[in-house]
Amino acid sequence: MDLLDRLRLDVPVAQAGMGGVAGGRLAAAVASAGGLGTIGLHPPEELRAAIRRVRDEAAGRAVVVNLLMPFLRRGHIEACLSEGVDAAVIAFGGDARLVRELRDAGVFVFMMVGTEDQARDAVAWGVDGLIAQGREAGGHLVGTVAALRFLPHAIELAQGRPVLLAGGVASSADTAAALAAGASGVVAGTRFLLTAESEAHDSYRQRVLSAERTIETTLFGLGWPARHRVIPNGATQRWCHPDGTVRRLPALINAGSAPLARLVPESSAGSVARMQRPSLPLFSPVAPLAGMPGSWVDRTALYAGESALRITDIISAKQAVAELAGR
Repeated sequence: MDLLDRLRLDVPVAQAGMGGVAGGRLAAAVASAGGLGTIGLHPPEELRAAIRRVRDEAAGRAVVVNLLMPFLRRGHIEACLSEGVDAAVIAFGGDARLVRELRDAGVFVFMMVGTEDQARDAVAWGVDGLIAQGREAGGHLVGTVAALRFLPHAIELAQGRPVLLAGGVASSADTAAALAAGASGVVAGTRFLLTAESEAHDSYRQRVLSAERTIETTLFGLGWPARHRVIPNGATQRWCHPDGTVRRLPALINAGSAPLARLVPESSAGSVARMQRPSLPLFSPVAPLAGMPGSWVDRTALYAGESALRITDIISAKQAVAELAGR
């Protein structure tokens, strides 16, 4: 399959669907530049508006939505189907029924995988492509080893389906290495977080730019107790060991909190973050977005991949696509 033709791309570069950070503005800018712009999971009506924005601002390009399974509701699927999205990324879960429903509607279905068992499941469910995530990626992790180490296993298991590489992608050299290893393209998150069109709070972006290290932790796991990579801040300094391992109290609280992802209203991210304090071991997956107080960077998750240590500036999404593609 020629993925570029199938999804109307000029370059084999995709932008990760980074929750609230990846809205219609960012996805449209990436799509307009010839890459694969991905809308993060928003409440259904906001998701519809973002899909329409990409359609309007990047006419003729593919519209892609990230379906984050721990928070997915029927309204999100209906929004994707009724608005006629071109592709979807299933992440952190999934099943054959969802894949079949999307594909029957003409949606190209990727699944993000980080282990061989996950890749086997995805292929058995009938997905169209895989995103092979490495452990060095930012945000939430399914990856357990370095991206380029996992990639050949994902390619073999994909049985001819396209495989995109995610994790550690910040430059044209990273893209070239992935393509040389057999990937059909790359997915970048942190590089697009650090663009003018992302919805990240400016203080968040500045923390990422000045970071000296990242840590893998489960601290920001209230409602979603999965591993994630972040920049250290006031919360991690208080509740994590130096290697990112969470101290006993927040670990116990987060361990049984998964049902909260379904119980907490979708529109409550700002309210939840407002209640968080570095001194209290209650931290949701919320990231600091534009419009939130800058002081919240020490109480919310500063998601970023290891590639943050190689990025030195905030640029436009168009520039980011060009740099990643080596243009």
